[in-house]
Amino acid sequence: MKNYIWFIGAYSFLLLWLCPVWSQKKDFIEGRLLDAKTKEPVVFASIRIKARALGVITNMDGSFRIPTKYKEYGEILEFSSMGYQTKEIPIDALEQDKLNLIVLDPGVIGLKEAIVEGKDKSRRRLGATQIVKRAIRAIPSNYPRRLHAVIGYYRDYQLKKEEYVNLNEAILEVVDSGFDRNDYATTKVRLYDYQSNDDFERDREGSFKYDYNNYTKYIDKAYLFNYGGNEFSILRIHDAIRNHAINSYDFVNVMDRDFISNHSFKKEDEIRLDDEMLFKICFAKVLVKFRIAGTIYISKKDFAIHKMEYSLYDKSRTTENKEKDKHGINNEIIFEVITEYNRKFDKMYLNYISFSNNFEVSQPPKFILKETVANMNCECFLLTFNNSVDPVYAMEKKFYNFKFKGKKIQIERIRIDQKTVFVYPDMDRSEFLNMTYELSAAKRKRLELLDILSIEVTGLRDMGITGDGGLESNLINDKEYVTYRQFREFFVQEIKSNGSVLKDTLFMRKDIPIFKDQTIVKPDNFDDYWMNTPLQNVKY
Repeated sequence: MKNYIWFIGAYSFLLLWLCPVWSQKKDFIEGRLLDAKTKEPVVFASIRIKARALGVITNMDGSFRIPTKYKEYGEILEFSSMGYQTKEIPIDALEQDKLNLIVLDPGVIGLKEAIVEGKDKSRRRLGATQIVKRAIRAIPSNYPRRLHAVIGYYRDYQLKKEEYVNLNEAILEVVDSGFDRNDYATTKVRLYDYQSNDDFERDREGSFKYDYNNYTKYIDKAYLFNYGGNEFSILRIHDAIRNHAINSYDFVNVMDRDFISNHSFKKEDEIRLDDEMLFKICFAKVLVKFRIAGTIYISKKDFAIHKMEYSLYDKSRTTENKEKDKHGINNEIIFEVITEYNRKFDKMYLNYISFSNNFEVSQPPKFILKETVANMNCECFLLTFNNSVDPVYAMEKKFYNFKFKGKKIQIERIRIDQKTVFVYPDMDRSEFLNMTYELSAAKRKRLELLDILSIEVTGLRDMGITGDGGLESNLINDKEYVTYRQFREFFVQEIKSNGSVLKDTLFMRKDIPIFKDQTIVKPDNFDDYWMNTPLQNVKY
């Protein structure tokens, strides 16, 4: 019996390097942000076109794309990320036909800031759990309770052997009635544009629906509700801050009620975001089969939640490279949710949300039984396999289970000829002939033969092939699985604090996928928005 988890489920500009891009897009300037000390990508950093309040979020490899038209306008790019100094860089400093590698420096908390913060004794004395409690209670006052809209770049894709497959992209407008209204019931979405990106591999197996009956595609130890197959609805429900009053995902559950009791909390060093200081609170939980780790960033000013990272791990499985991640854990992730909000107009608005999960896709067995024939000449069953059979296993009677009209057929002897196994039943000639006549009659009447004669073969192995570890044989009907990682992400490019500028009612249907027969509505300023398509190389 499988146990399931249910879920609805930066910086100073030091140096500008230039190197060739893998796939030049003449309409875009492409770049990548790197941490100056670690040389690691700066993931999910905000890049804003300062004068226009538009922008993008860097990808998991630190990459980003900016339309070249903003270079022609002489615009300024503003970079910001938690733990890094916010800096402005003229777009003119970036090359159009190169991949711009930008080295970034982490931010440092100055002595003056530490002294000022030290005067706030009441907040300095608060424990980690108390801070999180206050942050949850403050959600109704810190986030918009009135109608507002955000416009941004949506994508879903999978990673297979560190390569993007099945990349789908869209520009969406999300019209939200406010945080005191039920998100799924009241929030409406317009589809400005979408594409299935054929520059990346289209992997047929990875695009199948989840199948928990035959386990052809499934999430190990978890179950993902499909919400009618609408990918964006699946993503939205994983925003535990927006859905703080309803069940979001295990083990956050209802954040208002369950988050505190389901986790333990610990304060870490505070960090700076622009001119605001944030509490950094780590949380964890260890269960029999699962491990939870995450971080939540909370404003010292008004306890607004700026960012929440949540990871659920499978304790029984370690990663292939056994390297520890940002939480110091090397178990395989079942799912991860990262949500970030930014302060604007005195309220916190969504900046981005990223939801990912691992899933398994079964591959066809390498060793199978191709055909079974009841042969009247030899008065035996001829079992034909796709590979040569290992006689050590094939001679074992216990691996064959034959039933005729529900009664077990005893086996007298077995003979082997490479890919064919001759199974001689313990019955006289008349019994065998009567059985074959009944099978022939059933076939003519188009009856289901399996209801009359059932044959089950288990335990057999083929002769195998010579590999690095010696002779490697295959067990009959043994399925192998390929692990994929599924991502659904939404990155806000513009915030409309007073709601949508479009007044029609052409919204996306929530009961069908985004990329299936949805109505497309493009506003007059549609060209202001763009798809931040990731680079082909995703190693990071």
